[in-house]
Amino acid sequence: MQLETTSVSLTSVTLFAPMVGFFILLFLNKLSDERIKWGALITSLITLGFSILLLAQFKSDETGLQSEHIAEWIPTFGIYYHVAVDGVSIWLVMLTTFIMPLSILISFNMIHERIRLYYLFMLLIEFAMLGVFVAQDMFLFYVFWELTLVPMYFLIGIWGGEERRYAAVKFFLYTMAGSILMLLAILWLGNEADTFDVKVITEMVQSGALSFGTDTERLLFLGFFIAFAIKVPLWPLHSWLPDAHVQAPTAGSIILAGILLKLGTYGLIRFNLGFFPNAAADFAPWIAALAVIGIIYGAWVAYAQTDVKKLVAYTSVSHLGFVVLGIFSLTSSGVQGAVLQMVNHGISTGGLFALVGILYDRRHTKAINAFGGIWKVMPLFSGIALVISLSSMGLPSLNGFVGEFAILLGSASSEVLSIWFTAVATLGVILAAVYTLFMFNKVFMGPLDKKENQELEDLTWSKNWTELGALVPLVIMIFVIGLYPSPFFELMDGSVGHLVNFVHTVAVAGK
Repeated sequence: MQLETTSVSLTSVTLFAPMVGFFILLFLNKLSDERIKWGALITSLITLGFSILLLAQFKSDETGLQSEHIAEWIPTFGIYYHVAVDGVSIWLVMLTTFIMPLSILISFNMIHERIRLYYLFMLLIEFAMLGVFVAQDMFLFYVFWELTLVPMYFLIGIWGGEERRYAAVKFFLYTMAGSILMLLAILWLGNEADTFDVKVITEMVQSGALSFGTDTERLLFLGFFIAFAIKVPLWPLHSWLPDAHVQAPTAGSIILAGILLKLGTYGLIRFNLGFFPNAAADFAPWIAALAVIGIIYGAWVAYAQTDVKKLVAYTSVSHLGFVVLGIFSLTSSGVQGAVLQMVNHGISTGGLFALVGILYDRRHTKAINAFGGIWKVMPLFSGIALVISLSSMGLPSLNGFVGEFAILLGSASSEVLSIWFTAVATLGVILAAVYTLFMFNKVFMGPLDKKENQELEDLTWSKNWTELGALVPLVIMIFVIGLYPSPFFELMDGSVGHLVNFVHTVAVAGK
């Protein structure tokens, strides 16, 4: 099937901006370490600027793709370079370009060896993650999906902790195993539709020009689902995550939690709901059950941790369980809440990993019992930590509450899920408060009875401007989204509403 080519769009400009910086840093061999750092930061800020322009020109009243760029790539096999954004992907593009400069900035004083290679991988992973969110061709999507593995593997394996190689290999193998199933589903679907274009296939499915038998649709659904569930990670496919988080460098953990996990939840919306509505409705109760188990399990295990970084890692299993529950509520409010919660989780949990990294850089330990009374010597740092912690546990007026409320509202009104899913998931909100306050009390409150903690240095603009520069924008966004979430919902309303109406009409209404 031939697609009509279009001119270069702002989507492509945003996508390739990190690669411009990548090649500059790669080939200018005489750059000092300091200039390499600033080159990477400036590149990421320019990319953020392009994404803001992309957001500014986005039309909230349109349900389809915007800022499209289509070019021939491998037309013999129906493969095109096709990128664009819609109401779902635009916020994930913004999340990526917002988190990356902060991750690069916080690395300035934490990474001291192989500087050039480190920042090359940082720019490469930004390019790959943006590619996943804007790709509108399944083959192109798969290329970007696999490309994300390479820089993250090396970020963990070279700059990680003592067991970094084990964690890097485990991360790579888990994701690769799921990707093989997705590749088989992509090949079958592309052959059947005679195109790999996501937009065309979606239109064919919605018009009835492309249909599947029940068993075939379920197998294809599972091919995509398993790959995405591993990436999320959905219980019980989560065991790679704590190792990867604990061993990754601080910026690696921020990127992993803040952005990389969202590749899986984004794929569930784009492919599992968009291509296979009947299977999505059939499997929704089972997937929601896994999500709810993950919510409770992640919270319970987080509370039991003695390593503060591993505690934060397990919270992602719980928080992403809420996102999956919202997606498979198959309601507009549930899916919109899931998309917003992807952004919220990236901000809040990314912030928590930044805080843990700053503490580790000062104390060289992640043991919870090694701290206590930190507020007395680090009041500014502790105040920021309090805001981010309350955001993570979903306190009203902060960003985490808005997303979770919309998800629970959607699951409660779902026609495919029992109200009991909502009831049990709500316990996760309570448990989040338990493990968050437990962690905060142990680390920041109580007596300052350890000599090593009495000498800790608080954040100041004169000495720690890179750390403050990474944390302050997160705090600002926590309040912006929490107090005024309306614009975030408005931009995704058309795209999400169109998708949910299609799934409801085809699958839900008949059940």
